[in-house]
Amino acid sequence: MDSPYRLELEVAIHAAQTAANISRMALSAAQTDAPSAAAFDLIKDDLSPVTVADFAIQAVLTRTLRNAFPEDGFVGEESADELRKNPKLLDRVVAIVRQCAGDSLFRDADDLCDVIDSCTTTKLSGPSPSRIWVFDPIDGTKTFMRGEQYAINIALLLEGKQMLSVVACPLLSVAATAPVLDSSIDPTGEGCIVFGVRGYGAYVRPLSGEWDEVQPRRLERHAEKVTSPEQLRNVTCWALLDSGVDVVHKGVAEQLAVPFPGCDLLGWVPRWVVMALGLANMTVWVYKTRDRYAKIWDHAGAMLLFEEVGGMITDVHGRQIDLTSGRKLQANFGFVAAPKHLHQLVLKAVHDTLKANGREELLA
Repeated sequence: MDSPYRLELEVAIHAAQTAANISRMALSAAQTDAPSAAAFDLIKDDLSPVTVADFAIQAVLTRTLRNAFPEDGFVGEESADELRKNPKLLDRVVAIVRQCAGDSLFRDADDLCDVIDSCTTTKLSGPSPSRIWVFDPIDGTKTFMRGEQYAINIALLLEGKQMLSVVACPLLSVAATAPVLDSSIDPTGEGCIVFGVRGYGAYVRPLSGEWDEVQPRRLERHAEKVTSPEQLRNVTCWALLDSGVDVVHKGVAEQLAVPFPGCDLLGWVPRWVVMALGLANMTVWVYKTRDRYAKIWDHAGAMLLFEEVGGMITDVHGRQIDLTSGRKLQANFGFVAAPKHLHQLVLKAVHDTLKANGREELLA
């Protein structure tokens, strides 16, 4: 792929491969060790599980990309607070980083914690670096813990716009077919990387292999060719999250006569990936209350992949997604993504379904 971001892609893909190795090692340890030694032993304040892999991957991604691009800013999901309080957990993170990334990446455990924490201080608006990398070390942590679909998300923003996306999906096949579910595991064990640059298309390649050794496959701009509602194919997270209005998500599909649920995935990043791959081309998400907001690391970059195949993404009000509003996307409410030619049709179906279900307050 020739683009002005060739170096960034090469570094980010290599970092994603190391991150995938960390995730696989942590998962293997969790599945084989006794519970007292499992990789999953911590609960965050928001009740989502945190793993050794989350901390280790954020540290490795940040240090690797900062070494290559020292003037850039970095935003990640995790802070090192719990690591500093839990020496046993910190020791596990340090050990897996050394095993997968070598001994020279970090001076010591304090250095590793400082690098993780550096991702919590970068501002996304106002005085800030013009280039900001955004990471989700493990998107789909709950499914990751079950040995099901998850993703590692790397995005580069330039003045608030998505410019580059690299997503590693260690359990998703390059040759995946619809419907993709959390339990759809690559039988070869290879996994894939889906990546793209704004204006230069989106691509898929096997997860392993050096940059110059693997010929990626350019993804067709399939969403541009979708002009009829009969061609819509859904991806959602059905009845697994308390944050969404399930009856509306199903109602929109029924109004448009779209098979439901279609692809069914817990993590947002895998949902954007299957839309880029052409295994789905539509998703709707309406939060139950107006004070719920998406988190930037679940969407930045990964959304670009769908846009690069002809998709259009707005919030429930039809507004463009604003990635400068902070770690939470407080300028937007929910998501409506569909092929460009049918986006307004899908958006209208969302509004009609909300009104039919007495949820007009969510449109206020």
